[in-house]
Amino acid sequence: MTADVHATTPADRPAVPPDAPSGLRTHVVETVRLAAPVIVSRAGLMVMLAVDTAIVGRYGAQELAYFGLAHLPASMMIQCGVGLLLGTIAMTAHAVGAGNPRECGAVWRRSVPYALLLGVIMAALSFLVEPLYRAAGQAPDVAAGGAAVTAVLGLGMPGMLLYVTTGFFLEGLKRPVPVMLTMLAGNVLNAALAYTLVWGAFGLPALGALGSAWATTAVRWSMGLGLVAYVLWGMRDAEARGVRGSLKGWWRDARRQRTLGYAAGLSLSVESLAFASLGFFAGMISPLALGAYTIGLNLIALPFMAAVGLAAATAVRVGVSFGRDDRRGMALAGWTGLGVTSVFLAGIGVVYALVPEAAAAVYTTDPALAARVAPLIAFSAWVLVADGGQAVMGNALRGRNDAWVPTLLHFISYAVVMIPLSAWLAFGLDRGERGLFEGILIASVVSVTVLSLRFALLCRR
Repeated sequence: MTADVHATTPADRPAVPPDAPSGLRTHVVETVRLAAPVIVSRAGLMVMLAVDTAIVGRYGAQELAYFGLAHLPASMMIQCGVGLLLGTIAMTAHAVGAGNPRECGAVWRRSVPYALLLGVIMAALSFLVEPLYRAAGQAPDVAAGGAAVTAVLGLGMPGMLLYVTTGFFLEGLKRPVPVMLTMLAGNVLNAALAYTLVWGAFGLPALGALGSAWATTAVRWSMGLGLVAYVLWGMRDAEARGVRGSLKGWWRDARRQRTLGYAAGLSLSVESLAFASLGFFAGMISPLALGAYTIGLNLIALPFMAAVGLAAATAVRVGVSFGRDDRRGMALAGWTGLGVTSVFLAGIGVVYALVPEAAAAVYTTDPALAARVAPLIAFSAWVLVADGGQAVMGNALRGRNDAWVPTLLHFISYAVVMIPLSAWLAFGLDRGERGLFEGILIASVVSVTVLSLRFALLCRR
């Protein structure tokens, strides 16, 4: 999802020789090879959230409700920030391809104040959510508890976006290892801090969900500042890359970077807002329903990171073929990405369908909560394939240089279809949180279908 529409520029074309084989086996191997580093780095974020969910969930169902509610707007803001910062990796890659190393550093220097500005705005918004929670029908105690957790998470937003934009810069330089190592270290630190602060280990007071938020905020700043330190003083070619130059004129000169991120940022924001709305619906049902929804969605998000990596690789493969005017190769790259993703996620879905109770036991010891989570885990086996497929086909279209139509189709699928349909299933048909997951499945099937039809149409041109 980070290397999509930009793979078609002349600077990118030499990466794949014009006479490179374009058979199915080649596409499968190259798609998997390109996806691997992205999967590892993105999965680390979901693992961190999963660990927090498990620690808080085992602490108490009510605290998990606070945690789940707080992460709805927090996750939406992060997704929006990720999309808005995608221009960093694009412009860095362009500079690499053009043989202009100092421009790489200039791209990063322009992105840092932009990321911090976005983070500060999101932090400020995080202190204003309690009225929103109450207006969305949350119980007063849940709204207050969720708002307190959201405010603490907001303090970590600048650090998180600093990590995102610096990670994009390094990935644009084809140096993902420092990003992965930082994420691994962050996961270890987060697990230790979350356990200590949530449960009150080593004589500290038990803070519940609030302790998890403080741990997350501390880790996000550590990762962001750690990557910045690596770029400034750890890179052997830091001087040649021009990373230590002036920040003067960063807003004016970053106009192209910002523009590249607008379509992706809007698309991710719409999708995140739709899922956050479903979280509000779950809270309106009951705190147990919100806890069950939080755990179920978390178990979908973990393997979904594989789809994110495969989607990015698919965009690159489609983009290269599009740049060579290879219509057959473009189509084969897109359908290969969809096929590989579907097979992988179907395998994960089978596991979920076979052992839902065991998966639920990882997250909670509350019998009432576990009883409501297990059916959602089993049902999520169907959701995984459709949701992963739509992510891949959306990026295949962006690799085809079709940026705004996928955004429109995402809006239709998730805002127009999923939100009202899920509300009707959950409340009109009294299907509770199961109805919310049924709405996700239907919307994802609609999304992957319309995106695939759009891709097939463009491949004929």
